[in-house]
Amino acid sequence: MPVFSTPAILLRRLDYGDFDVIITFFTLKRGKLSLIAKSAKKSTKRFAGVLELFSEVQILAGAGRGKGLPVLQEAVLKQPFSAIRADFRKTAYASYWSELIHNWIEDNFKQVALYHLFEHVLSELDSGTTVPSGLNILFQMRFLTLSGHRPNLSHCSLCRLELENIKNDNITVNLQRGGIICGKCSSGAANGQASGEVSVNA
Repeated sequence: MPVFSTPAILLRRLDYGDFDVIITFFTLKRGKLSLIAKSAKKSTKRFAGVLELFSEVQILAGAGRGKGLPVLQEAVLKQPFSAIRADFRKTAYASYWSELIHNWIEDNFKQVALYHLFEHVLSELDSGTTVPSGLNILFQMRFLTLSGHRPNLSHCSLCRLELENIKNDNITVNLQRGGIICGKCSSGAANGQASGEVSVNA
């Protein structure tokens, strides 16, 4: 692997041996990527105060020995997002988003739109200008869209009637069909519950 540089957000870090640290980044150019930071725990100059969870950095990395992990050679802090780590509630939200990203995307698979989304919600969460619960909904809905799992909330999944045209009716959320169903198409609350449907008011 040739030497490369990319913006990255730190998702996870794991102590490795006495001095090294294995770090998983979500990078702009290469997606999820795990690197080893040699002597990161004893160095007071190279990585001091840089390799913190959720922080955005500019990294420089290259090939390791043999088939080992790529080596983190340099990391320059871009956005520390330190207010997140100072608040347990914000930390919980950021950790949840990190876990979704870490568990969903494959290694070395670029996800530019998701990177910018993650960077945006972390910035808003850090600044405190947006309610965290609202940011969480925003992230989850856009994450579902980007991952191809967004539920259909715009029209009836059976008759295709647009949501804005469904008036004074019960709307059913059908989990099997991945979207809403109007009252005319629904089999009724009793049967609907058994088939993975949940009734809500329009």
